Amino acid sequence: MRLGTRLLLVGAGALAARGALAALRRAPHADVLERTNHRGRTVSLAAGPALAAAAAVTSAAGAAGVPGAAAALTAGLGAGAVGLYDDIVGARPDQKSAKGFRGHLNALRDGRVTSGLVKIAGIGVAGLVATALSGRRHPVDLLLGTGVVAGTANLVNLLDLRPGRALKVGVALGVPLAATPGGAPLAGPVAAAAALLPDDLDERVMLGDAGANALGALLGLHLVNRTGRVGQALLLAALAGLTLASEKVSFTKVIEATPGLREVDAWGRRPAGE
Repeated sequence: MRLGTRLLLVGAGALAARGALAALRRAPHADVLERTNHRGRTVSLAAGPALAAAAAVTSAAGAAGVPGAAAALTAGLGAGAVGLYDDIVGARPDQKSAKGFRGHLNALRDGRVTSGLVKIAGIGVAGLVATALSGRRHPVDLLLGTGVVAGTANLVNLLDLRPGRALKVGVALGVPLAATPGGAPLAGPVAAAAALLPDDLDERVMLGDAGANALGALLGLHLVNRTGRVGQALLLAALAGLTLASEKVSFTKVIEATPGLREVDAWGRRPAGE
């Protein structure tokens, strides 16, 4: 795809994300998306659905054909929708006790279906359908593709614990991928993520599950489309390892204890005293 077309996708992604965010924050009952962040500040989850919609639509616009566009819409909107469900329903007191994959499984054994479990299953289904729409038919390819899409969605969500962190990682991963041949489907999503970064860093908004899962799913889908079985197996192993590690180790503590990562992670945020 020509450079001019990619630049149009970049502009469309940024404008769509900013426009969707403004519309959601002005919408009736926008206060249902208000949450308190780790520093006690009131922020809006509106950035999540704004990013999911803008990223999915512009990714579809950058796809080479109808199947690729349908796959992008399925991954982005599907992961975003179940993420938004968890953002809203998961805030209820009866849902807050289940944390992490293990917590949701323990709740299921007790006869409770948590919003988090619905999200996990929903992202899995979205990943499976998106992988199939991308032309994969062999069971091994479907399994690997589903795992990479769902695993990347989950990983980006695990990083969304501090202002700007998930968006920084998404942009850092997405820019080089979008610049390669065949990278047009990521041009719009990366621009959408970058356009929302200032508000996230300033603690006016946060991605929540809707935005983080959608961005991660689209990154994962692109990786599936650009790698073979061996590459996908390696990616899936790495994603599974990081997910298992997150049950035992705090990513935030690791980042804060690592020079270089600590400074990049903190870049652009409000000072601690503000």
